[in-house]
Amino acid sequence: MTSSETNPRPGPGAQEERPVASAAWELLVPAVSAPARRRGRALQSALREAVRSGRLAAGTRLPASRELAADLGVSRGLVTEAYEQLTAESYLRSGRGAGTWVSGGVRPAAHGARDLAPRAPGVRVDFRPGTPDLSLFPRSAWGAAHRAVLGRLPHSALGYPDPRGLPELREALAALLTRRRGVVADPERLVVCSGVAQATTLLGFVLRGRGAATVGVEDPGSPEHATLFAATGLGTVLLPLDEEGLAVAPLLRSGVRALVTTPAHQFPTGIAYSAARRSRLLDWARSTSAVIMEDDYDGDFRYDRAPVGALQGLDPEHVVYTGSVSKSLAPGLRLGWLIAPASMTDEIVARKRTMDLGNPAIDQAVLADFVTRGGYDRHLRRCQRAYRERRDAMTAALAEHFPGAEVSGIAAGLHIIARLPERCGSQADVLVRAAENGIALRPLSDYATAGAEDPAVRLVLGYAHLAPADIAHGIRLLARGLRES
Repeated sequence: MTSSETNPRPGPGAQEERPVASAAWELLVPAVSAPARRRGRALQSALREAVRSGRLAAGTRLPASRELAADLGVSRGLVTEAYEQLTAESYLRSGRGAGTWVSGGVRPAAHGARDLAPRAPGVRVDFRPGTPDLSLFPRSAWGAAHRAVLGRLPHSALGYPDPRGLPELREALAALLTRRRGVVADPERLVVCSGVAQATTLLGFVLRGRGAATVGVEDPGSPEHATLFAATGLGTVLLPLDEEGLAVAPLLRSGVRALVTTPAHQFPTGIAYSAARRSRLLDWARSTSAVIMEDDYDGDFRYDRAPVGALQGLDPEHVVYTGSVSKSLAPGLRLGWLIAPASMTDEIVARKRTMDLGNPAIDQAVLADFVTRGGYDRHLRRCQRAYRERRDAMTAALAEHFPGAEVSGIAAGLHIIARLPERCGSQADVLVRAAENGIALRPLSDYATAGAEDPAVRLVLGYAHLAPADIAHGIRLLARGLRES
């Protein structure tokens, strides 16, 4: 045992230091004795159980990966992967230069699930959707890309950028989106934006300039679409959904010539538009010279179904494709993209130029490096594993504490829809009891006007930003609060 382990430095946010005890690693010996192909998972499972059981207490600093690998007689990569996976699951935490620690928020299983650091006063568990796990942001890899970019970026690149975006980023994104999402991505028609919000605004200004007055939006759907289009002078028309996606008959009656959809994983219902419905929407766009904006807000996260390609790949001349790294990396980066039909590209680029003269060059160069060197794909695989486990924890907790609840939208994305049993009471009752027990919720009715007469309680439950223990704890608290009402 090294001196740093017997006298550990404080980890990020640590209030109490606990040295690593040699005896603690005896519990890992059976794991590393497993067959080689199962050794990595066995090691992760043993570490996870040690944290859950309390044998590795909160605040314990773990040995460096090199030292633990030497002690156990395994490769360093095996230990590093175990540390990364348990950090993704929030059992461990790490900071640059500060080592790896057992998360201070995880309590031993015998003493109950952990309490969360509240996101708002009085909130113990926040199930509101829309946020990825920001602790998964790949700080080390991003920092390495940043240093590499600063070392090679020519001085001329620090001038005013091309408003479409750096050529190397547009090329990297075009290749990525073609490969992962089936998009027809010409780098010359790709515009780097400050997230989908700016892409929506850019399109809104262009549509308004062409004489449009309204845009169709999904109901239920994201309230942000209406807000952003309103800022450009456009009104919105709410269009209902059915089990295959956006209903065609109300669309035809509406008279709109522009439409926003989330066809790969509809927000918030989780519907994947059927092939027939996609075809009908494209037929409408062609016959009316309309444009469809595709918001591919979380197309990279799927668990139990085959990939659903982008609508834009079927007709790039009638679909404006938008996406961002807000769900995959972090919304604070403010990096996204828009791929426009040829007939709209020049107008969108001109509006982007007058809006902000382009996105920061260094940030764009870092993302380009991160994508082309494979860091983005590796990060998505890591998030996929963590989010799938959290999805499973959510469905298991609902099955245990709300038998009879119906869940949907679970095959992909970062949230689910849960229809609570009638015995839980009215929506107003559920929301009041949840707030009294420190549970933050968003009902489906917050995103919809259609079906307002339906008495069923449907909740939009986000899980990506919560550790499995937090999810189980929150659902248990909610169930207890409703039983005691």
